[in-house]
Amino acid sequence: MSNPHANHRRSQRILLTVPIVISGTLSNSAPFSERASTLIVNAHGALIQLRERVLVGQQLRMRNSTTNEEIVCTVVDINPGNASMSEVGVEFSVPCPHFWRVSFPPTDWTPRSPEAKRLVAHKRLDDPALAKK
Repeated sequence: MSNPHANHRRSQRILLTVPIVISGTLSNSAPFSERASTLIVNAHGALIQLRERVLVGQQLRMRNSTTNEEIVCTVVDINPGNASMSEVGVEFSVPCPHFWRVSFPPTDWTPRSPEAKRLVAHKRLDDPALAKK
């Protein structure tokens, strides 16, 4: 029996590269700081690439390099990436959709929504290259 909420997300994911600085404490209690970037963001956290080895449950501080805003987050998932970097899922201690400075679509939005179709049609009319087609 499948779980009807298995693919339900608390907020929309957006593919967005944001320069960040991640800091925390290593297992030997030494502090670390690493420049990184996001792969995917949402109102509850992000998927980031890190060279530093972190642990699920570890608390980190994330600073948005563009705004210098800082937020506490927790490592919730780690996937091996390439040889030198891991893909790390982090969750904010409290939802913070404004941290990324983007507007998230409403939870019931889909690419098939009437608003999405109007937006695509409007963009086609505004683009001279597409208007000729």
